Parts: sequence; structure tokens; C-alpha cells
Amino acid sequence: MVQCRSVLIIIFYFLSLCHHHCRAAKILGIFPTPGKSHYILESTLMKALVDAGHDVTIVSPFYEEYQFNGNGSYRQIILTGFLEEQTERRKAINLFEKSSINPLVAIYVMNKIGLKQTENTLKHESFQQLIHSTEKFDAVIVGQFMNDALKAMAHHFGGHLILFSSVGTSTWVNHLVGNPSLPSYTPEMILSYPAKMTYVQRMKNAFFNALYNINQIVVFYPEQNNLLKKYVPNPIDLNDALFNVSLVLLNTHESIGYPASTVPCMRQIGGYHVKPPKKLPKNLQDYLDSAENGVIYFSLGSNVNSSHLPMEKKLAIVEAFSNLKESILWKFEDDSFSKNLPKNVKVQSWFPQQDILAHPNLKLFITHGGFASTIETVHYGIPIIAIPIFGDQKMNAVYAESKQFGKILQWQDITGEKFFNLIREVIDNPIYKSNAEKKSLLLRDREVPPLKSAVYWIEYVLKHNGAPHLRVVSLELTWYQYYLLDVYVPIILSIYLLKLVIFRIFCKKLEKIKML
Repeated sequence: MVQCRSVLIIIFYFLSLCHHHCRAAKILGIFPTPGKSHYILESTLMKALVDAGHDVTIVSPFYEEYQFNGNGSYRQIILTGFLEEQTERRKAINLFEKSSINPLVAIYVMNKIGLKQTENTLKHESFQQLIHSTEKFDAVIVGQFMNDALKAMAHHFGGHLILFSSVGTSTWVNHLVGNPSLPSYTPEMILSYPAKMTYVQRMKNAFFNALYNINQIVVFYPEQNNLLKKYVPNPIDLNDALFNVSLVLLNTHESIGYPASTVPCMRQIGGYHVKPPKKLPKNLQDYLDSAENGVIYFSLGSNVNSSHLPMEKKLAIVEAFSNLKESILWKFEDDSFSKNLPKNVKVQSWFPQQDILAHPNLKLFITHGGFASTIETVHYGIPIIAIPIFGDQKMNAVYAESKQFGKILQWQDITGEKFFNLIREVIDNPIYKSNAEKKSLLLRDREVPPLKSAVYWIEYVLKHNGAPHLRVVSLELTWYQYYLLDVYVPIILSIYLLKLVIFRIFCKKLEKIKML
């Protein structure tokens, strides 16, 4: 009887322990950016939480059929109209014409885009219904992308605030968690400088950093705060919401970006979205399998259309491809242009990129240098030629070239001869493939799989009531305390006054000596 009772006690103990650690949480993900590459990253994270047994609600412009296993649930709140507006904007704006935007003008443009996207999200009928419901969530995950008012939704729904950064550390997120990022060694994303900057680059970087931070405090945050007051009942002040972050998930890793400092609440999960390769559709599978000289894959991503390239650049690319022995897969969106292409070129408006990169016959990836694409190509050890257009693409391209697993080609510099020679250099010189494979080993060599790590840290924050012990003390300091101005200024003034007193005493003694 006693033994039976002891066994029951042990069973109940383990059941209670399991319940404590595995309790299903209600988790809200807010990801309004209408970019497919962003959505792939964000939805992969949220689906992993479903698989872990949590009840997930995702707010985004995308809808997809999703069959999930496990005890969790998956609800989609669709921001209708976002994709249609993005499509119309993409038709009206040629990103190749906007690729050389002045960094100072970029601040104004980012303000405008960020405010519009945030307001469209907050006022959307579906999101307003959620805001005015009585629902509560244990955690609110917000995609970090010029939408700071959405961080206040964690307080509104009574959950812990978690940020997802589609890139690594940056000026956008560092100050929110007190992460040190001095402009002397932390290049601004839009400037695309290497980690080891020249004097002039450090000066420009420091100036842009100061101007950006002033813009955030003086212009952007107040306008975001006004949106909160306009669309959210009884809103928290934005300043109180911004610096109450429990966790930041960074889509980066030391193998795909320059090493950077991170405070305890920042966790690197770069590579988490890469899935085991699937068999390709038959036409593509046959195409890659039968390519005796290998395959080159050319895609400028989901936001940039190859069809928008100037005609002379498209013809130059076709000229280079026609002289290659390799087979080409080209993501191209205009059927009319594809009629007179060389026999070794196959075009489609969309390709299953990860599965193509995983194919053993792939020799080279010609890419725009987006961060998700960079992670995928590093994962599979494929060298690149980067044709960066905007955003973080130039910075990623600089990194690839500096680590010698890729080369940069500015789209303005494309000629048939230059493009052909660069392709031959990257394919024929084994150093690029070798370095890509070394990077792949580093990215894969992880203590635990990055997706598992992401789920673990989200559950860790829930289990430990927001994990305030990960919060650094610097968040409690004012800006002048953080930079020790309250220490240095009195010291400098004291030295100055001491020198002044000594000088006056010396002058008086000198006058007395002269009088004698």
C-alpha cells in the first residue's frame, strides 16, 4: 500500500512538472510587412510554436493552407489589401531607379513608409476587431520593421513583448534593450561599410548614427505615439512600451555576418527557416539532374523584378548566358521576353529556392544579396555573385566578398563581357566554393538546431514571467549617465578651474617679483 502510494505520488509529481513546463500558451504574432521573404521567416517561427503545443494567432497580409500536427492551434488574421497595394506600388516604382538613394533622404523615406504601414495595420478592420476584443495573450511577437507603435500591443493584450529581427543587431533594435553598438565599429546597415572602417567611413557612420537617433526621438517616435492614441483605447505611452522588451530573436549568426555584441535577452537563430530539401517538381528535377555542366541559379528575390532591369542590361545578361556551358535557371517575371532566350536558359516567375540550392548540380547563385537568401546559400555551401539593389543587400554583399565566398557586381556595371568573366571566376576558382563550404560548416555546427532554440527561449520568457533577470542595468540610466557625461564633465571642469586658479596664483607671484 505504501509502495503504491509512493508510485502515485511520483506519477503526480512528474505530471505536474510536465504541466508546468508544457502548458500551452496563447501567442500573438504581428507581422504586417507585405514581403514574401519576410513572411516565410515569420510564419516558420509561428508554426514551430504550434508544433510545440501553443495556441498561435498570426496577423499578416498572407493566407496559406496549413495542416499542423500536435496539440496547438493556428489562427490567421489577414490584413487584406496590403498585398494588392504592394503589387501596385511595385508596378509604379522601379527599384533599380531608386537603388542609389541618399542616406539622409532614406531616413525621410523610411519614416514615411513606417508610419503608413503602422497606421494601415492599426486601423485595419480585422485588427481593430482584435484590439476591441477581450482577448489576452501570454506573449506578443512583433516583427521589428519601422512599426514601433505595434510594440504597445503587448501591454494592451497583457503579454510579454518579444521582437523578431529579420536581420542581426541594428540601430533599430539595439537601444531598446541596451545593447552596446558604438558607431566606431558598428556600421549602419544603409551605409554598407565593412566592420573595419576607415577614418572617413567612421566619421560618416557616426554622423548618420547621431542623425538617425535624433530623428527617432524627435520625429518618428512621437508620430508613432500619436497613432497609438488615435487607434487604441487607453493606450500606454510609447516610451513605456519601447523599453519593456523581454526577448529579441535575431535572424543572424557569426557565420553569416560580422560578430557583434549582444545582451542576454538577444538570441541568434539565423538559419532556423532552412528546411530539409524536398524533391523538386518533375520538370525542374529533370532539368537539374540532366545538366552535365552544372546549373547557375539567378534570382533577385521577391521584392525585385529582373524584368525591371533596363533593356540593355537584360540583353547583356542574355549575351553572357549564351556563352556559358552551364544551364541557367532565371527567375524572370515577363513571359514576352523569354521567347528568344538561349537554349541553356530556363525562366519562371518563381522557383522553390531552397530545394534548388540543395541540388548537387548547382554551381553558382546569382542573387540580390537579401539576408534570407544569403543564409540559404551559406547553409548549402554555394558561392554567389551579389547584385545588391537596396536595404541590407549591399552590406550582405560586402560581407560575402570580404569573406571570399562571393563577388559583388553593381547592376549599373553589368556588361556581357564583365558578367561572363565574373561568372567564370567564381565557378572556376575553387577558393569561392571552398570558403562557402567552410561557412556552411560553421552555420550548421550549433549546440541545438536554431528553430528549437527559438522555441526554447520564447517558452523560457513565458516560464520566468518575462525573464526580467536578462534585462541590463543600462536601460535604467539616462543618456548622459550612460555616456558618463555626469562623471567626465565635472572632472573636466574641475581640471579647468584648477588650472585657472594655478595660473592666477602664478601671475600674482610674477607681478610681485617684477615689483621687487
